[in-house]
Amino acid sequence: MKVGIIGSGLAGLTAGAYMARDQHDVTIYEQFSDIGGVAATLQQEGYGWDLGPLLIEGIGPNEPAGDVLAELGLANRIKLIQQDRGLAFPDFDLWKPEEYAGPYWRREKLKKLFPAEAKGLDSYYEFYDRIMDMMALFGKVEKQSGLPKLINKLRLLSAFRKVKHMQDWSAAQVMTHFFKEEKIKAVYTAILADFVVLPSQFQGLAIPAVNVENAFDKRIPRNLSKAGPRPAYHYVAGGCGTLVAAMADMIRSNGGTILINTPVKRIAVESGRVEGVVTGDDVLNKCDLVIASGGAKECFLDMVGREYLTPEYTRLVEDIPLMESVFMVHLGIDFDPSPYQRAELCYYIGAYDVEKGVNHCKDGVYHEGEDGFLIYVPSLHSPDMAPAGHQALTIYTIAPNKAKQGNWTDLKDEMSDKLLRCAENIIPGLREHATVRVVLTPDDFKARTHLKHHSFGGCSPVMGRPGMPHKTPVENLWFVGAQSEGMGGVGNVISKTANVVKTIKRPRRG
Repeated sequence: MKVGIIGSGLAGLTAGAYMARDQHDVTIYEQFSDIGGVAATLQQEGYGWDLGPLLIEGIGPNEPAGDVLAELGLANRIKLIQQDRGLAFPDFDLWKPEEYAGPYWRREKLKKLFPAEAKGLDSYYEFYDRIMDMMALFGKVEKQSGLPKLINKLRLLSAFRKVKHMQDWSAAQVMTHFFKEEKIKAVYTAILADFVVLPSQFQGLAIPAVNVENAFDKRIPRNLSKAGPRPAYHYVAGGCGTLVAAMADMIRSNGGTILINTPVKRIAVESGRVEGVVTGDDVLNKCDLVIASGGAKECFLDMVGREYLTPEYTRLVEDIPLMESVFMVHLGIDFDPSPYQRAELCYYIGAYDVEKGVNHCKDGVYHEGEDGFLIYVPSLHSPDMAPAGHQALTIYTIAPNKAKQGNWTDLKDEMSDKLLRCAENIIPGLREHATVRVVLTPDDFKARTHLKHHSFGGCSPVMGRPGMPHKTPVENLWFVGAQSEGMGGVGNVISKTANVVKTIKRPRRG
């Protein structure tokens, strides 16, 4: 087949790698000057920064995205580093102890901080273990067949029955079930601000999945029960751009083409079937198959057109819940920040009311760092991401796609200084010792990702409101990536896109 792929983020590159491997004629169309989308690694004056702290779940050996890398023959090209992170609040922090204190040390520390919540903490961690076992069993069932698959399906069903009464609960309801203190609820819901989703709209059973304990202490074993290994998080050594480059190299070595600075103006449709893509120069590039990634509204309303969509599909496009954007300051500094921050990554939460903070962001109100931010130092795990004796450092926080007051171009310098002042409460001297400063606003991300509404993580994980179906009303047009039903997250995007490509290639019956 002649395959056109729109977008060179990890969704487009994954699709392209599989198609090129199988000797299809692949062309990837990327409107920006660099490939990789938000998985690219920025390079300047010897420093390297990922566009965010890409601590990836599911990319390790025998995990979904890890299986994709193995299938593509890329696993040996990607070095993974398992690390952990800190979590700090105005009144307390949760840094791992120097001496390993077991898999439930966070529970025990929280009991000391909140003694009235001891019973609730015990109950929550029973719930946590059950969900972790379900995730492990589900991973087994996905790969098994025959009797082992049946046995683990029954085990999975048995575990689910114990939490079935909670299946329609939101994260807010789950937290209220276990805890009374708002501060302790924030320990488990603060991460939802990263997704710009309200705790009252996020699936309650997924709270353990976004608070995997070994993400806060890599010494915690993945195998804690007979159910099997639990999820783990990894960095890509040298930055996620290493993964982008490996996939791009595979595509090109198998005869595929990646075009940069080549926006797709229109997806041509004839008699309900995709005909090809029309690039900015009004040239029709005929295709047997088009796989689109990126923005759902941009793809279907601008490039396809409502006349080729069903009313139901159009409503899904119009109502897709999107995350907001980010404000990001990348620094090259000439000193070691580790005396002030114990690990590569720490979330500094400035406010306990997650619901209020998310609502403000959705309303266009930027908190200027006061509600929280994270500091990520990738050169601590990958020294080649900074010159000798220097470190690459990123300060990152959520921000509205469109600011309620002012515009991001005018606000850029003022807001970067304000965010740096907040960060200097943790690591003094950042501005004084910065040899390089690169600031990325929501407008910069719009340009990079070709989105009118920049949604950093794609479709917001709101209960009952999925992303766009992979299979579209236009024959031989498929949609993948973070705004699709596969949802966001690097590992998730890779594995779900691989599944879509396998569905496309599966021979039809009859």
